Amino acid sequence: MSTLLEKHIVELLAERNEKAISLLYDNYGDTLYGVAHKVVRDDALAQDVLQESFIKIWKNADAYDSSKAKLFTWLFRITRNTAIDKLRSANTKSDKEIQIDVSDVYNLGVSTTRPEFLDIQENLEKIEPKYQIVLDALFFQGMTQQEASDELDIPLGTIKSRLKIGLRELRKIYDAPTLVLLILSMIS
Repeated sequence: MSTLLEKHIVELLAERNEKAISLLYDNYGDTLYGVAHKVVRDDALAQDVLQESFIKIWKNADAYDSSKAKLFTWLFRITRNTAIDKLRSANTKSDKEIQIDVSDVYNLGVSTTRPEFLDIQENLEKIEPKYQIVLDALFFQGMTQQEASDELDIPLGTIKSRLKIGLRELRKIYDAPTLVLLILSMIS
C-alpha cells in the first residue's frame, strides 16, 4: 500500500469522513479478515469480528498516532484483540450453557426407589441422637438452620456440622441417588 493512500485514509478518519471506512475495507478488509479467521477459525465469527473491528476503528479513529505505529499495525492490533475477545466471549458463553445431554444429575425415577429404603424414620434411629435431632428439625419440622439453632439452643456452626455428619451417616445406609430422593421428599 502506498504511503500516500495511507495518509489519505488517516486524514479521512480524522475528519470522520465515511469514505475512510470504504477505503479501509477495500484495501485492508481481506487481510484483516484473515487475521480474524486465524484466531477464531470460523467464517461467520471472523466476519463478525471484522465488522466489530471496523466499528472500533471508526469510533477510536482519533486514538491513532502515526508516530507510534503504521496504520496497518494499528488495524491489525484492533482486529486481533477483537477476535480474541470474541473467542473468549464465545467460550465463556458455551461454558455457561446448560448441557442437557451431558448431565451429572442422577436420573431418579420410580425404578430407583426401593420400598425397603422408604422408612427413613427407622433408619434415622441408626445414627447418633445428636444428629437425629438436627436432621429431624431441618427436614421433618421444616426449620431453617438458624431456626433450629434457636429452637434447640445449639450454636449455628454446630447445627451445620451435625447436619453434614448426619447426612454422611445416612449416606452409609442409603446409596446416593436414594438419599437425594429421600431428602427431596422430606423438604417438599
